[in-house]
Amino acid sequence: MNDFFSYQFYHNTIQDWAISLLIILAAVVIGKIAYWFFGNIAKKLTEKTESRIDDIIIDMIEEPIVLAITIFGLWYGLQRLDFTEFWYIWMGKIYHILITINITWLIARLLDAIIVEYIVPLAEKTESTLDDQIMPIVRKGIRSIIWILGVIVALNNAGYDVGALIAGLGIGGLALAMAAKDSVSNIFGGIMIFTDKPFKVGDRIKIGGFDGTITEVGIRTSRMKTLEGRLVTIPNSQFTGNMVENVSAEPSRKVVLKLGLTYSMTHEQLELGIELLKQIASTNSNLEPNPIIGFDSFGDFSLGLLFVYYIKKEADIIGTQTQVNLEILKQFNANDLEMAFPTQTVYHQNIKA
Repeated sequence: MNDFFSYQFYHNTIQDWAISLLIILAAVVIGKIAYWFFGNIAKKLTEKTESRIDDIIIDMIEEPIVLAITIFGLWYGLQRLDFTEFWYIWMGKIYHILITINITWLIARLLDAIIVEYIVPLAEKTESTLDDQIMPIVRKGIRSIIWILGVIVALNNAGYDVGALIAGLGIGGLALAMAAKDSVSNIFGGIMIFTDKPFKVGDRIKIGGFDGTITEVGIRTSRMKTLEGRLVTIPNSQFTGNMVENVSAEPSRKVVLKLGLTYSMTHEQLELGIELLKQIASTNSNLEPNPIIGFDSFGDFSLGLLFVYYIKKEADIIGTQTQVNLEILKQFNANDLEMAFPTQTVYHQNIKA
């Protein structure tokens, strides 16, 4: 048995390999114990405190600490073995990269948890929907920045020339940006939406022949539900290169109504029609004051009355139009104001030979 443990295998005895393996396994077991401790004892202790920050810290550090213990056990178990200088250099680089990535993971988890716990509820309490739209992008942006910095630090600690690597990535990034210019323009379009705020989620807009309500605003595309109920995905670059009509931003809905009375109407009846329109406008609470009403034209088939009124922003538009139109029909019929329709008179003369 002693001869077996003293047998050389890749410059180390079987005994040395076994001890290193036991060290690595012991690190994994200690990590599991630490995970159990944080989950069953530390969390119960922090739950008794009034503050939430200690609960967040314990919840976020337990897994990175377990990984750190495992990395340390792996490093210590392999470090005691006899390897060539080449393998020691590579193991050192991998060790530094793993430790830096683990710390980056801890910081990213901790900051994200703090944002979710403290900043997101503040954004939800505000009346504006802009911060609710920006918050997911801010969270992703912060995580991306932390991970990019973490990878750069990890490579730097491993002995790589990060400056030359970044310069190479810059040239590659330029080529990639040229190939993905449409995506970049869409991203800038999304930034424009968040900064200029031409519309927000829930607004009805018209753009490029589409008319509907915005259901989602993303960093690259936005989604609209049309009046027909269809879902349309619009690249954000369209909002920078086209005119956008925000229907929801109108202070009131303008309605132009042209009424035609027959040429048999007297001027007294026309004046009565104008007064009736004024009464209808003044008695409807959904209309703005000061409508435009007048006798505006001598048409081919009728005498034209112009009725321009404005429906209040919060009112039911189609319901208010229905009320106004029914009341006009009721009042005009009651006062013998006859509506005109296109007519043509043909005179026929018999010619005798």
